[in-house]
Formats: sequence, structure tokens, C-alpha cells
Amino acid sequence: MSKDIVQIFDTTLRDGEQVPGCKLDTTQKLVIAERLELLGVDVIEAGFPVSSPGDFKSVQEIAKLVKNATVCGLTRAVKKDIEVAAEALKFAKRPRIHTGIGTSESHIKFKFNSNKDAIIERAIEAVSYAKSFVEDVEFYAEDAGRTDNEFLARVCEAVIKAGATVVNIPDTTGYCLPDEYGAKIKYLYENVNGIDRAIISCHCHNDLGLATANSIAGVINGARQIECTINGIGERAGNTALEEVVMILRQHPTLGLDTNINSKLLNDTSRMVSQKMGMLVQPNKAIVGANAFAHSSGIHQDGVIKNRETYEIIDPLDVGVDESSIILTARSGRAALAYRAKIVGYELTKTQLDVVYQEFLVYADRKKEIVDEDIHQIIETSTINIESIA
Repeated sequence: MSKDIVQIFDTTLRDGEQVPGCKLDTTQKLVIAERLELLGVDVIEAGFPVSSPGDFKSVQEIAKLVKNATVCGLTRAVKKDIEVAAEALKFAKRPRIHTGIGTSESHIKFKFNSNKDAIIERAIEAVSYAKSFVEDVEFYAEDAGRTDNEFLARVCEAVIKAGATVVNIPDTTGYCLPDEYGAKIKYLYENVNGIDRAIISCHCHNDLGLATANSIAGVINGARQIECTINGIGERAGNTALEEVVMILRQHPTLGLDTNINSKLLNDTSRMVSQKMGMLVQPNKAIVGANAFAHSSGIHQDGVIKNRETYEIIDPLDVGVDESSIILTARSGRAALAYRAKIVGYELTKTQLDVVYQEFLVYADRKKEIVDEDIHQIIETSTINIESIA
């Protein structure tokens, strides 16, 4: 079965860098940009060029470096922003200007003190002006998640007519439920004249923990670009996590969707970004967390030792993790102890295992985790003679 490709738009270097304390210098950004291209990202949002001389320089240098991916610069619907972005992107082989404006009642009334017709006019002007510099123009309807669908459709239709190649439907505040967000994308496909001339993009935030679910609902309903970050970093509670949407699509082939991402680089890329940004990855983070393939429950350990697929839906090797981890704790069973003992050099008979296991439980009740050195000590202090097979 042929699969539709969902474009991966990585905004680690723009939205991800907006996390307090995660500021990167140009050299660090270039290292990450090079890795993102190797990873197979389709679009790299390199920054917001008008925001500072440093960001301008970073976007410019990334534009020079990247060979295959589209390099994107963010702007507001302001001519100066667009001019500066165009200048920063002039060396890019595939430049994209990402411009837009808020479309929700809240943004129109309180942020812009404006009205719907005026917002549409500003959107058209911004896209038309960006189009005079580059062919590839993406328009974002900020706070689209809380924007009335009928008005959002009017905005999308107007900017596509003005030349937008991508229309970004951000759930800026992370408010939408997956069925609501999916229905919004479906509504646009069914009600926007000329929608076939543009790609609909999902840009979801994680304020309610729904960023990944909303992005998947979006592509199921016709969107063909997901905007995301490595490790899900980003403003407030973060953005859609790249590694999550990539592996969801890959593990559900019946959706008929896939990406160009080399998933074997996901774990290493996660660690690189974490190290350079000083942003630790929570151990229970899906796909790339330290515990993503770790098992400490005796029932789970026994199942995984017998057949990995009993408790793992992803082969660790597929995301760049060498193997599953059997973590020995007081909840572990005999199978896990025997498995780890064999790894460190002891082939235990059933009788020997029964004796050693009792000693193991004494240790395990005192410690959070039993490491390889402990196993040697446990076996050495047990009441039976066990020879090493090492």
C-alpha cells in the first residue's frame, strides 16, 4: 500500500528555543541544524530573523549550511519583518517565509484592536509581500484553535489566493480536544476553495497534554505537515514532540501515512538537543526517555525476556536504542535475576536461583535498584557455591 508522506516541520531552533534558559548561540544552532537535516526533517524553522541580530545571523548561517531541507524564517504580518527574513534567507537553496496574524476573537479584539475584515486584509498583504521575495510562503492563523471555523476558512481561502503554499492552523494555547482539532482540519478541506493548492499544517501546543494527539487527529483529517520539536520542547508546556508523531505514524501503518525521518537517529538527536539546551528529558518521556524501554515489574520482565513484543510495541533499535533494559528492583522476579546474572557471568540452576533470589530480595528492599556489582556480591554471600561462567 502506498503511503502519503507527512512533512515534518521542525521548530526546535525557533519555538523550542523560546524556553527560558534554552538560548543557543549560532555555532550550537548550526550543529543542531546539520543533525536535523541528517535526521530527514523536511523544513527547519531556523528562527525569527527580525527579533535580534543574533537570530538574523543564525538564520543566515543555517541557510548557507543546509543542502536539502527547506529553511524557514518566522515573521509577523509586518513588512519590515518580511524584508529582514528575506535577507536572512537569501542564501537558502529552498527558502520559506512563515508569516501570519492572530485570527481568534480574542486576538482580533484585544491584541490588534481590529476587526475581521481588516485582519483578512493584513493577512493578504503579508502573504503577497512575502511572495515577492520567495515562492514558498507559509501563513499562520495564530490561535486558530479558538477561531470560528467559518472565519478561519475565509482567511485560508484569501491567503491561498494571495499565494500561500502552506496554511498553518495553530492550536496556540493547546486548548482543542483531538476530535475538535481534527474536525477543524476536515472543515477547512471541505469548505476552502483552492485548498488543493496548499498544504494544511498542524502546529499544536501541549498545555493540556494533547499536542501529539491533536497533530495526529489533524493528519488523519487531511493535514500533511506537522510542526514539532525534538523532545517536545517549546513555549510553556511545549510543542508536539517530533519523535512521538513519527513513531505513531510508523507503528500504525493502517493510517497510510509516514514521514521521511530516519528513526534510528531519534535517540541520539534527543540527547544532543537535551545536552546543548541544558533541558533534561524526563525519564518517562515517550520514545526517547531513559525509561522508555526499561522494565522493572517482574511480570513485565518475564514477558519481555520470553518475547520482547509482549510489552514493547517498538523495537528499541528502530529509534536508536541498543536494547531493552531489565531493571532489578524489589518488584523483579526470578526470571529477571537469572537473566541479569547470566549477563554478568553466572549460569544459575533452578535450585541455585531460589537461594540467590532470597538474598537478592534482602538487598532489593534496601536499595532502589540492584546494579551489576550488587549481583556479584549477592552471589558471593549466598549460602551455596556458584562458579562463574565468565
